[in-house]
Amino acid sequence: MATAGGGGTGAVVLDFYGTLVRMVEPLPPDHRAIFARRGLADQGERWGDQWSVGPAEGEEHLAHSADETAYVTWERDRLRRRARGCGVPEEELDGLVAELDAAMKAVRLALYPDVPGVLTRLRERGLLVGICSNWFWNLEECLAGAGIDGLVDVVVGSARTGARKPHPLIYRTVAERCGLPPGRVLFVGDMWTPDVLGPLAAGMRAVHLHRPDRAVREAAPPLPEGAARITSLSGLIPLLEPGGAAGPGGCG
Repeated sequence: MATAGGGGTGAVVLDFYGTLVRMVEPLPPDHRAIFARRGLADQGERWGDQWSVGPAEGEEHLAHSADETAYVTWERDRLRRRARGCGVPEEELDGLVAELDAAMKAVRLALYPDVPGVLTRLRERGLLVGICSNWFWNLEECLAGAGIDGLVDVVVGSARTGARKPHPLIYRTVAERCGLPPGRVLFVGDMWTPDVLGPLAAGMRAVHLHRPDRAVREAAPPLPEGAARITSLSGLIPLLEPGGAAGPGGCG
């Protein structure tokens, strides 16, 4: 396998949630309980999916990503508009929005067991290791909390970049941060469009991680040219061997 100084793959960039970490109990509080404690049970029922208020896949939001204050203000403004549309009185909005914002970010994360070993082996091969994720402003903090910040060279999150996968800007940013052309970057992730189709369109190669215990149990789509599939992160290592789908002489 070529190192960062050669002509082959120089960096392996991985998605974060669903690829390296998963959510574990205790789970974030359900928004309906937050509404109900405030005497707003009916409005809580109108809210719908508590996660759907976030920015959409592929959304560009550069104007809101100037700094953490601007980004958090934008996050809370979205919650405020949604709550107001559900009939929450004006005098209740600020307290409710602050609690909803905190609850949505109160996720407890745990590494998949194979992650530290795989990241270590990638770096032993002389490869840059990157993280590229649609995440809150605190991606670096979450990496440190998971204990893998010392195994990662480049971190690119949507909040600070100003665009969410599969927007081209986020892939361009991670390639630039790696100091490599897109063709020397291998992207690994569990989500089909953000982690496979998006990187391929950006000129990268892609590996679809389709774990058997994934939260969303959909069938894996047929692989396009330039992509491979694994069922555990440890399956990435054989792909990087000479003749493997992502290694020298491979078809990827």
